[in-house]
Amino acid sequence: MKIDLLWFDDCPNHHAAEVLVREILKDFGVDAPVNKIKVPDLETGEKTRFPGSPTIRINGVDVDPTYEDTGDYTPRCRVYFTSEGFKGLPEKAWVENAVRKASAPTRNTSLSDRTGIFGISTVPSAT
Repeated sequence: MKIDLLWFDDCPNHHAAEVLVREILKDFGVDAPVNKIKVPDLETGEKTRFPGSPTIRINGVDVDPTYEDTGDYTPRCRVYFTSEGFKGLPEKAWVENAVRKASAPTRNTSLSDRTGIFGISTVPSAT
């Protein structure tokens, strides 16, 4: 699992975001590093597609389920629209859901997985 925490110096919430992520990883029994990515300028913001600080991405996906890329990557504070109103951190449930999704085993459903050695289906019929 790849966990990125993007932030900039003037953000008052990036420390709390790191604590939130680490607590959730511990709760889920996930031993993965948190890659702290400092975004000091617009050039770095553009390279990382930085929507504001703090940003948490799990396997490259923003934890905010409503996130839409605006194309503005200027280093600045990020505000999340949560169930409790505007906040400087994402909802805990969003981070938990992202970790849960990234932790779930993936299942390859190719034809070879659904058929036996002689091409006979191993998937039960719906009868």
